[in-house]
Amino acid sequence: MTNRKMFFTMLWGAVFRRRSRAMMAVIASLVGAATLFCLASVCVAVPQQMNEEMRAYGANLIVTPASATGKSQGIDTATVRNVTALIGAGHSVKSAAYRYESVRINSAPYTIAGVDVKAVRALNRHWNVTGDWPGADNVMVGRDVADALGVKVGSRVTIGYRAADASSSASSSASAKSDSDESTETAESSAQGTQSTQTTQGEQTTQATENGRVSSDIMDNNGTEFRIAGIVDTGGNEDSIIYATTADVSKLAGHERGADVVEYSVNAMGDELNDIVNNINRSADKNPNSAVKAQTVTRITSSDTRIIAMLQTLFWIVSLVVLVLTLVGVGTTISSIVSQRRNEIGLRKALGADSRAIGVEFYVESGIYGLIGGLLGTAIGYVLARVLCSTVFGRALGLNWLLCVGSLLLSVAIAVIASIPPVRRATRIDPAIVLREE
Repeated sequence: MTNRKMFFTMLWGAVFRRRSRAMMAVIASLVGAATLFCLASVCVAVPQQMNEEMRAYGANLIVTPASATGKSQGIDTATVRNVTALIGAGHSVKSAAYRYESVRINSAPYTIAGVDVKAVRALNRHWNVTGDWPGADNVMVGRDVADALGVKVGSRVTIGYRAADASSSASSSASAKSDSDESTETAESSAQGTQSTQTTQGEQTTQATENGRVSSDIMDNNGTEFRIAGIVDTGGNEDSIIYATTADVSKLAGHERGADVVEYSVNAMGDELNDIVNNINRSADKNPNSAVKAQTVTRITSSDTRIIAMLQTLFWIVSLVVLVLTLVGVGTTISSIVSQRRNEIGLRKALGADSRAIGVEFYVESGIYGLIGGLLGTAIGYVLARVLCSTVFGRALGLNWLLCVGSLLLSVAIAVIASIPPVRRATRIDPAIVLREE
């Protein structure tokens, strides 16, 4: 019998003659592999799935004009198209453009936003709308506006447009939108929006006075009549805005111009999202005539980053505990096997077997336990991760083959590493002492 055949014969006997001990080592590796694979699969899938879920809560990137000329003329269609193409390179993206104008209802100043209803509706699926979205000759008002005017769905309002108001407040409305989206807390954003509105109202009041008397045109209630199709309630700055179609706003203002703000919901986060912002700003620097400024919506991106950081921290803590427990379990089992085979090891060394050959046999035996446990544990871990993702996110989890291979290799490595101390003790057994005891 050759040495190789003898090696595999003894290895086969060591594994299957002591099935109870072997089963304990396999179970220890199985539990570790199942737990680690489940956690790793969830941590790999959760950021992407959570990012997709968070996109239902609005934009995570906004683009505004960078120059004073751009703020007065807005972002033209060609620029929006170019920016969208730049963002959409390698990412799924949704966008919506907003044109803001200052209008008056019952002599009180309000902000109206001209929008593409389909785009805004797809981007802001979290908006709570009572009634319908705006359409031709129909507007949707924010909850604060509805409460201030005392109107409801189906009511009719007369909206007046004055060029003097628009020239002083169009940029302020866009700025307020940008500032509120950048804030990290809803209360802070609401305060900023209120402050911007108050500033605009103050400017309008100043313009509307002459020699200490109220100008006559401030009481002018002429305008275009619109039907209130719906009321939007978000709890944010959207509640203080009136929404109409872009065509209706252009007709009301008497001219067309570009958007003041373009919101984007990009399937990216963290450094990847920051790279997109930097690319847009660099491209704008190269073409000052169509310069735009891009920035992330801190309120959304910070929430993503904070939740993912917490999940990853939890993953590493649990993984460390599982690794320690697996090492202890496999190491204890191998120590028990070495103790049982102490006499066999002493006899083999007395017959001329060297310590290296004995050590290799135990390492291979431990690796087999780790491989079997890793295969079973990876399968169980995938099932657990799939059930977890289906229950929490309502989505199926695909099989990550790279993660499977990593799980198997890690299981084998842990089993081999855990067997190092007992194997070292086995190779130091003195055959004379063992045989004397026999």
